[in-house]
Amino acid sequence: MNTTERNVTFWIYFNKTKFESLEKTCDIIDELLPIKNRAYHVWVEARAGNSSCMSTRRSVVLHDTAVKYEAPQNISMSWIKNNLNLTWIAAEMYPALAEIRFRRNEHPTESWGKLQRTTNTTSKRSMYVIVGNLLKDSVYQVQIRHRSTQAFNPLWSDWSPVVTVPAALEQKPEVTIMTKLLDGTRKVTLTWKPMPHAAAVTGVSYFLNDTQSFYGCPCKKKGYRINTREHTTTVSLSAVNITVIATNSAGNSPPAIIQVPAEPAADFKICDKTLLDEKLTKSCLELYELQDGDSRPANVITLTAKMKKKKQIKMNIKDYVRYLYFEHRCEGESKDRNPKTVKMCLFYQKEGVPLREPQDFIASSDTHTADLSWKGIPSVDQRGFLTHYILKVSSQDELKECRNISASLLKHRLENLTPGTKYNISLVGVTRVGEGPEATVTIITFPEKPVNVWWSLGLLFLFFFLTIMCTCILKRIQNKIFPPVPTPVIPDLIPYQPESQEFLEGKEEVHKLTLHQHPEDKSVPEDAEETTVLTREWDEGTDVDDGVDSMMSEGTSDEALRSSREGEITDLEQVDNEIAMLIYRNGLVFDVKTDSP
Repeated sequence: MNTTERNVTFWIYFNKTKFESLEKTCDIIDELLPIKNRAYHVWVEARAGNSSCMSTRRSVVLHDTAVKYEAPQNISMSWIKNNLNLTWIAAEMYPALAEIRFRRNEHPTESWGKLQRTTNTTSKRSMYVIVGNLLKDSVYQVQIRHRSTQAFNPLWSDWSPVVTVPAALEQKPEVTIMTKLLDGTRKVTLTWKPMPHAAAVTGVSYFLNDTQSFYGCPCKKKGYRINTREHTTTVSLSAVNITVIATNSAGNSPPAIIQVPAEPAADFKICDKTLLDEKLTKSCLELYELQDGDSRPANVITLTAKMKKKKQIKMNIKDYVRYLYFEHRCEGESKDRNPKTVKMCLFYQKEGVPLREPQDFIASSDTHTADLSWKGIPSVDQRGFLTHYILKVSSQDELKECRNISASLLKHRLENLTPGTKYNISLVGVTRVGEGPEATVTIITFPEKPVNVWWSLGLLFLFFFLTIMCTCILKRIQNKIFPPVPTPVIPDLIPYQPESQEFLEGKEEVHKLTLHQHPEDKSVPEDAEETTVLTREWDEGTDVDDGVDSMMSEGTSDEALRSSREGEITDLEQVDNEIAMLIYRNGLVFDVKTDSP
């Protein structure tokens, strides 16, 4: 083409595919051509300024050439259950055939397992293939090569470098937390255990983020990645969730969420002033519902200076609902700015009267007193700040007493009640708006009982009875342990002194004695009478005992008695079988004995 123009642009067309060139000669790589058949219509269009011209069309046939891609580069991997997903940069915009070989990293000498797949090009011009039925808790070595499916003579590319695929991170990090309270902020130190060796063979890093930074309150911080197993950060006094995720070249672990609760709200005061209606410059506000002291909210209302649609966000604040209000500021140097809580209090956008009465209101009465106890109204039903309780006590439909009780108390004692009287007691919770429903209970005090005299006497008798019984038992125990020593009894011998001498002058009387004796060698019948038959003649009205008494009264001398006893003992020693009969009469002793044959 002859032309004097310098700025000429040439467009070379191969059917509908065109290529740009600034020279009259152009080299085109056939890999860039949509090779569907061997015939092409080729023409050239030249453009210079606003003028252009076009050559005639020619029909050409391309010679068969060998097409070989470069080896796959930048291979990325991820586990989906037991399937391994491999991705790399595509060589062209058309499908290609890929061959994958893999083996266990623990057994580098085993043979490669091979798999062929046809891959498609994604919108980001990347190729991907899925290898199934692998063990996701094992480490693998993988290599990939690919070739064209459009060229007439395609060649396999070289194998990619060996890629080590670590095991999947199936467990979330085991994190421990230590919190230290500072001036308006908290220092949080997180530590966690190392991940399993199979998952950390290519290295593990950790990604951390917290909810306050995510909402940009008060110091906007992006999530940060670290390679150590310990991290220290600062958070405000409100509730914060910190997320820790372990990552390796094959994917991420499940997130470990560490909940840092807000400071206890038991001692929080009522908000006197808030920044909800003011323009925020350096402050950040957090509000969330307080459900019976729960300091881990599900939905946080956050307001920052850079937020748009603040009016719509404020409309989410409900009436008659108690909120925890936090006001944060960002302090420190620009590179290390830490959040600090400058105000925290309880907040109601609008208050109302309680919906429910005090719970479990019970009373136990005595003669003159009654003990009352109850449970507080749930914070959801208070609908405002509970200022106090009102207690009303009435008897026979007449109001006897009405008093205010502190909202922090859950029991009360009534005193100076009338015995045997019925009382109606009611308790109601009061907010700054008004009174709520009342809880009622009815009691009847015990009547007075007179003192029972017989009961007192019975107790006194029982006391003496127990005292006597205890004394006897102790005496018996003492006698068993320490028995008494018997004392020898020595009677006093007092010689008999007759009152009168007249008894000594009495006359002795002699009675007849007849003795019958059977010989020893003769048998004696069983029913025979006694061997010795004594025949005595007694005076009228006297017997043996009378004789003894008369003998004693007449003063029988000691010598006569002694002589008769000595003679008896002498006779018994000399004869084995003898019968002796002593007959006492008027102080005389008769000794009758017979000699043995």
